[in-house]
Amino acid sequence: MIRFLFYPSILLAASFSLLADSPQQRLQSSSQVLADVLSAPDKGIPRELLAKSQCLVVVPGLKNAAFVVGAKYGRGFLLCRQENHAGWGAPAAVRIEGGSIGFQAGAAETDLVMLVINRSGVNRLLKSRFTLGGSAEAAAGPVGRDSTAQTDAMMTAEMLSYSRSRGVFVGVSLQGATLRQDLDQNQELYHHRLTNRQIVNTNPAPPAAASELISVLNKYSSRN
Repeated sequence: MIRFLFYPSILLAASFSLLADSPQQRLQSSSQVLADVLSAPDKGIPRELLAKSQCLVVVPGLKNAAFVVGAKYGRGFLLCRQENHAGWGAPAAVRIEGGSIGFQAGAAETDLVMLVINRSGVNRLLKSRFTLGGSAEAAAGPVGRDSTAQTDAMMTAEMLSYSRSRGVFVGVSLQGATLRQDLDQNQELYHHRLTNRQIVNTNPAPPAAASELISVLNKYSSRN
């Protein structure tokens, strides 16, 4: 049985090793994902929810692959609002990892966006790692302009997740996956081994590659 599971695991690891793009390239991909998702007139993330969110996570091209053993892997960024509603702060690097065992086969790639609604969600997010499940599980977020759904989401959820594949919103299970800070990527971006909490609390000058991503967020999430 161990041997049976070992070879699929190698194949999954090999597929994830292709995620060799630089954090600068990933920032560009993240800005494109957000621009596409937020500009959708009727099927996108409700702007009212984005305007009230305290932080946001975007993971472009989250990989899902399985052959009996399933796995998820992706790298992206966390951004939080600056104090006094002065726009969005510098990005901090994150990665999502997860696995499962059962009858499954296939591969897929999705873009993942998570809105962090309240302070409790922010505190979870700023841990070095936490598991998406139980009380910290991100609920599926409403799309479009349904104000009732938006109100319910604001009242009951710490985080709202959105996943998109080939331009269509789809469901992706995050149960049991872990979200971790990515210190290596932070060091490459800021030339110091900063934790995500340090980046959010001190708001260093963002890398040049993040300017478009921050601009997109500021454009679509004004609280005025």
